[in-house]
Amino acid sequence: MKLYYAAASPFVRKVLIALRETNLLDQVELVPVTVNPLASGDIVPNHNPLGKIPCLELADGTNLYDSRVITRYISTLAPATGLYPEDDTLWDALTLEATADGIMDAAVSMTYERRIRPEGMVFETYLDAQWQKIDRALSAIETRWMKQLNEQKNLPVLAVAAALGYVDFRHDDRKWRDTHPTLAAWEAEIRERPSLTATIPAG
Repeated sequence: MKLYYAAASPFVRKVLIALRETNLLDQVELVPVTVNPLASGDIVPNHNPLGKIPCLELADGTNLYDSRVITRYISTLAPATGLYPEDDTLWDALTLEATADGIMDAAVSMTYERRIRPEGMVFETYLDAQWQKIDRALSAIETRWMKQLNEQKNLPVLAVAAALGYVDFRHDDRKWRDTHPTLAAWEAEIRERPSLTATIPAG
């Protein structure tokens, strides 16, 4: 298998976490690529028409994309690792993962707003609106999911850690810990998990 990836992407990080948690990383060739909303490059569109990463190319040439699709596929390769729950809590877990992915999406949008907009044209109102999404999501996690975060280490839980890591990486000036101390205390402990320390974003 081949994983088309960029080290700074939180969605890629989530897939790498899944591969490490299932001990499948050595079965995947990592292919670094450079993409952004204005330029998908020459490689990724051949595997994902949306021009986005991560994209996983299987041995038979089939391509899987969207991080949630890829991590669910990885879970089928190592079902004993419990990457996802197999009981009626699955839907709640998937909703938690969707919340983490939404944080990533908003945070990445903020990054590109500053990186791609011409100087003097950055839309601050848009940035604030994206941050409001993140702030609401963090509040929802503290209200609804702290029990799961404290008791479980499945992929949806680790996706929250990946999302927070990206917020720290690109938007530490927003100081999310000041308004979400419960989540901050949890993050300070979970960050030491090997699959997280090995996938700290860079670039």
